[in-house]
Amino acid sequence: MERRTDLAIEARELAGSDVQGVEYSVRNENGMEISKLCVKNHQASVKLKKEQGTYITIDVPAMTDNFLSTDDRIKTISNEIKRLLPVNGLVLVCGLGNVEITPDALGPKTVSRILATRHITGELARSTGLDSLRPVAVLKPGVTGQTGIETFEYIESIVKKVRPTALVVIDALASRRLSRLGCTLQISDTGISPGSGVQNNRKKITKDSVGIPVIALGVPTVVDAVTLVSDLLDVDDEKTSQDLSEVLSPDNRSMVVTPKEIDLLIDRASRLVSMSLNVALQSDVDVNLLEALL
Repeated sequence: MERRTDLAIEARELAGSDVQGVEYSVRNENGMEISKLCVKNHQASVKLKKEQGTYITIDVPAMTDNFLSTDDRIKTISNEIKRLLPVNGLVLVCGLGNVEITPDALGPKTVSRILATRHITGELARSTGLDSLRPVAVLKPGVTGQTGIETFEYIESIVKKVRPTALVVIDALASRRLSRLGCTLQISDTGISPGSGVQNNRKKITKDSVGIPVIALGVPTVVDAVTLVSDLLDVDDEKTSQDLSEVLSPDNRSMVVTPKEIDLLIDRASRLVSMSLNVALQSDVDVNLLEALL
């Protein structure tokens, strides 16, 4: 049985630490553990079931703890995001997910707090003293069940129209451990497959598919029920795994587990990600001014 996770660091745990073609390092900064995992070749990609590229995992205090915009931890996270962004040019920020389903609302709630600046140009920018702002556009495509439009189709059409230099996508993720829910932020340059956390994969949003760099930000909000029980019981044999799947996923209807305080976790996580991303995008602007503009 495949144990489902969207986190590269957990994929490495499952595949083993001796996989060839994987570079892995860990450091601590401002009380956070920051792991960097680079998938260097096709063989490593197949073994980990992760696209080739860089995955940065930041373990933070439980997101029920509040972060202030002046917190040094925000600056650390923003620096990690900034390293993956192009230096100049318009950035399109897209929040994936369904705002009406709490564990899936991270993307829409985060982009509602992103400073959109693409329209602030010319005399308006000069007269208001905002001519140093980087152009940023924000998109909330919803989900196909609400719009009848595939997320990829939506993003592809906007990218062709506004021509950003990079795309940032934000989405909720699935972990294999309850202890990681609301306590982990993953940043990658490999793009994303919308809906993968709940086994509802759509067309991948990557540099190859949209033609520009794609940076993905995500926080795990759910654990697959079969994966959770298998890990807790340390199940290895195929028959027991199949029995668990039949009990926990009747008629192939997969179930996921999420914390009871998920509404608070989503609110705090969206604030953390949006603050970090705003600082990364507008690194030349004072943090207090950023707060005033939001």
